[in-house]
Amino acid sequence: MPKVLISDALSDTAVAIFKERGVDVDYMPDLGKDKEKLLEIIGKYDGLAVRSATKATAAVIKAGTNLKVIGRAGIGVDNVDIPAATAAGVVVMNTPYGNAITTAEHAIALMFSLVRQIPQANESTHAGKWEKNRFMGAELFSKTLGIIGCGNIGSLVAERAIGLKMRVIAYDPFLTDVRATELGVEKVDLEALLQRADIISLHTPLTEQTRNILSEENIAKTKKGVFIINCARGGLVDEAALKTAIDSGHVAGAALDVFAVEPATEHPLFGDDRVVATPHLGASTREAQENVAIQVAEQMAEYLTRGAVTNALNMPSISAEEAPRLKPFISLAEKLGLFAGQVTETSVKAIEVVYAGGVAKLNTKPLTAAAVAGVLRPMLSEVNVVNAPMVAKERGIAIAETYRDDAENFDSVIRLRIVTERQDRTVAGALFGPAPRIVEIKGVEMEAGFAEHMLYVTNEDKPGFIGALGATLGEAGVNIATFNLGRSAPGADAIALVAVDEQLSEAVLKKVRALPHVQQAKALDFS
Repeated sequence: MPKVLISDALSDTAVAIFKERGVDVDYMPDLGKDKEKLLEIIGKYDGLAVRSATKATAAVIKAGTNLKVIGRAGIGVDNVDIPAATAAGVVVMNTPYGNAITTAEHAIALMFSLVRQIPQANESTHAGKWEKNRFMGAELFSKTLGIIGCGNIGSLVAERAIGLKMRVIAYDPFLTDVRATELGVEKVDLEALLQRADIISLHTPLTEQTRNILSEENIAKTKKGVFIINCARGGLVDEAALKTAIDSGHVAGAALDVFAVEPATEHPLFGDDRVVATPHLGASTREAQENVAIQVAEQMAEYLTRGAVTNALNMPSISAEEAPRLKPFISLAEKLGLFAGQVTETSVKAIEVVYAGGVAKLNTKPLTAAAVAGVLRPMLSEVNVVNAPMVAKERGIAIAETYRDDAENFDSVIRLRIVTERQDRTVAGALFGPAPRIVEIKGVEMEAGFAEHMLYVTNEDKPGFIGALGATLGEAGVNIATFNLGRSAPGADAIALVAVDEQLSEAVLKKVRALPHVQQAKALDFS
């Protein structure tokens, strides 16, 4: 019988579900605070169920010699070392949709609290002061709410704000025009949102692209008197810049449920009447906690007793029988998606995956999920092969699969077609033995392997360009591993894919883009 340790506080229902499904369970809700004890006993368990208090570090995972799955009751997995888990063969699951309604409602509650100064008025009235004239609030009616990140939670906030007769504008690179129309929101770029919004609410994951998305520079671009709400992740807002903007009067107030460092027992913004602060309560309702507890118990029990995988962050949903044959094709599909996602600069409207040859006869669902996850991951780090189709659907991205018997010069080919607001782009790949390789980009035939660090360049096919590119990289101290070329016709459009030994800096990319005949230059990461 598999054995699971619950090291944080979860609903009693979770314990009951594990037992009903044939899983032995130890419930130790305070163990997450005792790192030494956790390290001492984790080796006895097949599964570890956590919330946010337990830190499933590389050391914990290493000590968990029998560990097969870690389940996070909630969406955020900042407390789980996913690379270490993956290296150890431990599946990491979360419950990304169990607390969406609760978090959206908390954002709306903070919005009301902020503009009507409810916490301050409550404290004053309890103190016996009747300061009616002190607390002059503002209406939400007809105000413009700017939502940054219009996925599952953001769309729920938008629906509720529209019900309050607010105007809603949204910035999300993956929000399509069709989905925006369905929600009743106006899709805008970040600059427009900053300039127009009376209230800004953040609902995006914390990634390298979104970290400090409300930076000092971007806060300065907002309307004078703007209100800022963050129920998503600490680190999305430059907290020092926010304090400066509040002190100057440029920002009228902020409501924060999350902070860059948690627990936040002290903070420069604490004690300011213009700031409403709550201790990461976004998912803290009885309903949400019950939902995520039930979901994580069901998912972990199904995996440990039947091998079924749901909401896994580091592996696809496939059966044990399919795994050996599908594994190299999953790698190929994901890398093609990563390539497309990194070179795409505008909103994705549709993704089509074309399977040709032998691969068309396989179970392509995990392959399509891997391709879609690859496309979305450069902007949404929490996307995985399990939830990628749902995330795409939420953003109105159409997903299609096409099957062809003939793969022309190969046994099997996967061709990925990305439709954006500005262009229609294709990239195709095949397996050379077990190794995934690109065989076509935008209709241009070429053959290249995937390296950890690569440079993608589109240019006019002119004499001297290859030498100039090589010289530029050489002068910057960048060593070239492989150099692959393709062109549509002599003197026409050409493509270079260069594998390099290190990550390219923005300074090097700027020099490459300044070369004659260069149309686009992008650094690619396949690590």
